[in-house]
Amino acid sequence: MNGIIIIDKPPSWTSQDVCAKLRGVLHERRVGHSGTLDPLATGVLPVFVGRATRAVSFAENHQKRYTAALRPGLVTDTQDITGEILSRQDCAVTDGDLLAVLPEFTGEIRQIPPMYSAVKIGGRKLYRLARAGQTVERPARPVTVYSLTLLGREGGDFLLDVVCSKGTYIRTLCHDIGARLGCGACMSALRRTQAGPFAIGQAHTLAQVEEAVSSGRTGDVLLPVDSLFSLHPAVTLDAGREKKCRCGNDFPLNVPDGLYRVYGESGEFLMLGRAEGGRMGTVKSFFEP
Repeated sequence: MNGIIIIDKPPSWTSQDVCAKLRGVLHERRVGHSGTLDPLATGVLPVFVGRATRAVSFAENHQKRYTAALRPGLVTDTQDITGEILSRQDCAVTDGDLLAVLPEFTGEIRQIPPMYSAVKIGGRKLYRLARAGQTVERPARPVTVYSLTLLGREGGDFLLDVVCSKGTYIRTLCHDIGARLGCGACMSALRRTQAGPFAIGQAHTLAQVEEAVSSGRTGDVLLPVDSLFSLHPAVTLDAGREKKCRCGNDFPLNVPDGLYRVYGESGEFLMLGRAEGGRMGTVKSFFEP
C-alpha cells in the first residue's frame, strides 16, 4: 500500500497519534506525516503510507494556510488557550485597531519560538525545558507570512486567514499581535485549511478512513504519491530509459533543465527526477524495488 491520505485531524490528537492510529487501521508500519499540528489544531494533515513515506521531506517545506482565532486580552504560557493564564484584561479592540497592525506582521518577519515547542536549544527540546519550569533564550527566526486577512469575529475572538511559510507559529503570531495592540492575546482555535497542494476539501476523518478500509474501498481515500509533485511537468520513458531509471542510473533525455515527474511505459510513477544538461537523474525513486 503506497500513497497519501489527507486527514482532517481531530482536536486533542497529536499528529503522531493520528499516524499510530492509521498504522493499525491500514496494517502498515510505514506511516508518517508532514507538518506537525498542535493537539489544539484541526484540519489538513497529509499522511504518507508505504513507500510514499520517502516523499515526506518534500512536503515539509510547503506553504500552509490556516484559519486562526485570536482572543485579545488573554496571555498564556503556551500562547494558546490550553496554557496557564499569565494575564487577563478587559480590552475593547476594534476591527480597525486590528487592521491597522496586521501589515506589520505580513511579509518576512522574525519570530521567537515559544517555550512550548519542539525546537531544540542545546540539544534539548524547548517544551521539555518548559515543563521543568525553565525558560531559556531563543534566537528569533525568519518566517514569511504571505497574507494575513481579517475574516470577521466570532464571539470575542477575531478570525484570521493566514498563509505562511514552514516554521511559522500561528500562536506566536497571535501573541505578538496582542503585544502590539497593547492588551496581549492568545490563539483560541486553529484550523489548517491547506498544506501545499492539499486542501481541506480533500481531507477525510479517521472514521471515514476506517470505514473505507473495512469495506475494501481504501483507494477512495488514498491519493497517489505523484499528486505531491503535481506542479512539476511529466515525462514518460521508453523501455531502455526506464530500465536505467530502475537501476538508479542517469540517462540522456532532451528536455529543459528542471524537476520532473517521471513515468514508465505502463504509466507507473517511477521517480522525481532532475534534468540537467540533457541528462536525467534520480532525486527520489518511488517504485517498489
